[in-house]
Amino acid sequence: MAYESTDGGTGAGGAEPGASDSLRTFGAVVQALREHAGLSREEFGTLVGFSKHTVASVEQGRRMPDRDFVERAEPILGGTGALRRAAPHLSRQAGLASWFRQWARLEAQAVTLWTYECRVIPGLLQTERYARAVTESVPPVKDEGQVAKQVAARLERQQLFERRPPIAFSFIIEQALVERGTGGPDVMREVLDSLLERSSQFNVELQITPRYQPDHAGFDGPLMLLESPDNKWFGYAEGQRGGMLISDPKEVSITLQRYAKLRSQALNSEDSKGLLKQLRGAL
Repeated sequence: MAYESTDGGTGAGGAEPGASDSLRTFGAVVQALREHAGLSREEFGTLVGFSKHTVASVEQGRRMPDRDFVERAEPILGGTGALRRAAPHLSRQAGLASWFRQWARLEAQAVTLWTYECRVIPGLLQTERYARAVTESVPPVKDEGQVAKQVAARLERQQLFERRPPIAFSFIIEQALVERGTGGPDVMREVLDSLLERSSQFNVELQITPRYQPDHAGFDGPLMLLESPDNKWFGYAEGQRGGMLISDPKEVSITLQRYAKLRSQALNSEDSKGLLKQLRGAL
């Protein structure tokens, strides 16, 4: 969701993205091995051909280690192969808000992924120009580098659509989101075309909740659900400055009940496509 704030866990209006767990863990191992070898950062940096500042950045999880760094550090820090084996599993997760990363890791392995959104088009369905428009709209003001990083992180998540075995996707979005005009007519035409294309994929179900819906199960806000490879369900809920992973079975059950009711209240897939085509034709 957005924050998934502007949906995608990019912290568009929230905290700055920090170091990923994998980078912090790798850095802690490097530091422990360096100290065990009795080397200062400066001494170690000289041996591997990097400055002590670069060594510090790696150890603190703020920098992705270069391939040369890993290859040179390996024999100096014991030659166990641990660094070489760990390096391919490192992830920057640049542009993702810290509170969203745990969900993003689960999402990457999901077999089923359901999303209800009432604020913005879900991050997984955003076009580049829409993502940029949303990111730039939410205070605080961001420079071009921050915007580019957050947009790239959101778009990178869309690789989930190409994953094999495929994920079973379900999206429910409010009609108002495709009528708001975010980014202007050209951007919204692009968004509507993209939604129609995505909804034609065999593993994607897209439903629109109509404007008039007096009985509504989504009054508490957006929600996400996923099923893990071992068939365990998790939920995720998010506000403006943070998110919450839902793992307690009772709370997950409540979230599943709400999503089931939202599905019954939304237009079916074919009627949703018809509405999207109608809105596209009016632009």
